[in-house]
Amino acid sequence: MYDPKGNGKDRSVENVQFLEAEPPEHLRGIVHRFLELRTLSPLSDDYRFHALPDACTYVVFDQRDPGVTGVTRLRASSEELNLGTSFHFLNIRLLPGVWQGGRDETSYGLIHDAYTGSLPLIALNRSLAGKDFAAKQSALSEFIESLVESGRVVANRVTERIFQHLDDIHSVADMAAVSDLSPRQLQRVLKKTTGFSPHDFLKVLRLQQSLNGEPSLAYADQSHFIHSFRKATGYTPGKYARKFDV
Repeated sequence: MYDPKGNGKDRSVENVQFLEAEPPEHLRGIVHRFLELRTLSPLSDDYRFHALPDACTYVVFDQRDPGVTGVTRLRASSEELNLGTSFHFLNIRLLPGVWQGGRDETSYGLIHDAYTGSLPLIALNRSLAGKDFAAKQSALSEFIESLVESGRVVANRVTERIFQHLDDIHSVADMAAVSDLSPRQLQRVLKKTTGFSPHDFLKVLRLQQSLNGEPSLAYADQSHFIHSFRKATGYTPGKYARKFDV
């Protein structure tokens, strides 16, 4: 199954806490992880968070500013986000393709502005303040259940089939075959539900396979792997491993 490594945490920075937890069993076809990233005390320098491309959709809550929340997707290349010297974020990482809301409801990168959409994100963000991580997971699970009931998020059978056959996929044609779709149908489904073309979706899957320690399964040769990794992240694999903890 797809197990994205969505974040690179700077190895040299202390006093930053990163927590993650699996969702309840009945939500595991929808949610990959609940995540919390926060400073335990103010940092001496701005913290740069390396967001890796993982094809997931995130619901982001800024626990220091209840009005700053929203739904976001990343691009096919990574982004370094400056979080400042003091921060507290709570995220829901949804599996690729499960978000059924409109593309106008998502934005790329980190949410900076006050939320103005129709979801009850601001009220939920306020209700989460002061709770421990376990209690927050319960509230977030209830929120996802409400999205499932309304049809806002739905398990994606196409991406599920792709994830089940990752070891057999080496091209977009392979991806279409395991999905029982034509290349044109696959293009339409993936673009609508993940925001990625099949080619970019495959690049993201290959990058994620390399982060799981399986570059030989995803790339024809070592030089191709290094070139592709550097293009996606801005670092060679060796430099990335020295700088970030994934």
